[in-house]
Amino acid sequence: MNGILIAILNPSGSKSYPVYNDDSMLTTPTWINSMIKTESLPTAFAAMAMDFYLPLADKVASWTKFSKGPLVVGINGAQGTGKSTLSKVLALALKHHHHCRSAILSIDDLYLTKSERRQLAKMVHPLLATRGVPGTHDVAMGRHLLDQLKNKQAVSLPVFDKAIDDRAPVDQWVSHPQAVDVILFEGWCVGAVAQHESALARPVNHLEKDEDIDALWRKYANDQLNVAYAGLFKRIDRLVMLKAPDFECVQEWRSTQEDKLRLITDPTRSNHALMSQEQLERFIMHYERITRWMLEEMPERSDCVIELNTEHLVTKCQYNGNDKA
Repeated sequence: MNGILIAILNPSGSKSYPVYNDDSMLTTPTWINSMIKTESLPTAFAAMAMDFYLPLADKVASWTKFSKGPLVVGINGAQGTGKSTLSKVLALALKHHHHCRSAILSIDDLYLTKSERRQLAKMVHPLLATRGVPGTHDVAMGRHLLDQLKNKQAVSLPVFDKAIDDRAPVDQWVSHPQAVDVILFEGWCVGAVAQHESALARPVNHLEKDEDIDALWRKYANDQLNVAYAGLFKRIDRLVMLKAPDFECVQEWRSTQEDKLRLITDPTRSNHALMSQEQLERFIMHYERITRWMLEEMPERSDCVIELNTEHLVTKCQYNGNDKA
């Protein structure tokens, strides 16, 4: 694709690419229209994809030229920001416009099973029964899967069924029999780093204040980020951040996600794990500390920051750093 990226140089020297200008792309590609229909996306998504996500796919393709093997792109974003949608667009754009094969691995699919989290809750802290924070993922599995993909091996990627809050059976996992060029590793805490221990003393919400009085739970999660997850995230070659305006937007967008999940889940299933509004508000509190920390510190070290407004629309896509790094 011979698109012309219209770059705006900001005072810090990094580039922003707000428009994708290509005469051949004035008509929305068929695959984008198909995705909009399949994913029930708003029609306005087409323009946003063409202006911001297709140029990012071009950038990812250019990054592969400096990678010795399959490129691992970390895609970070708080709950409801659109990480899964962005990953799907990138995979399709890389396929159709750059002849690159991709695999999408979500950190959500690495969650420990329900029984494993219950055991962890007994051994360490009751709040670890709830999926989400660092410490509730199978990090060893994640390292193994990324290494297999980096080594161009066939792999089956796990699937976590949020409707039942447990890992899906192996026969529902996603098979990748062929080697890939790009690994899109997405998740709410992908690429996160630990906070300074002094920052853990003060609770950020009622959950921490009332149910983590001695700060054991948040210290455990922070320690996991500092060691086990650091080993997982060091496999990331490039980091893309979908940046929400604030945590309040995240709460609203996560509620919308739950509404969508409710529409596709059979409420008569005895093992469903759909949440009421009250349960959802408590659930989101588990993510608040690290989400706020990432919004504060991650943009400066990301290779690309995609800024969203309160209407969930992209306002700017900023690229930082050296392409050859």
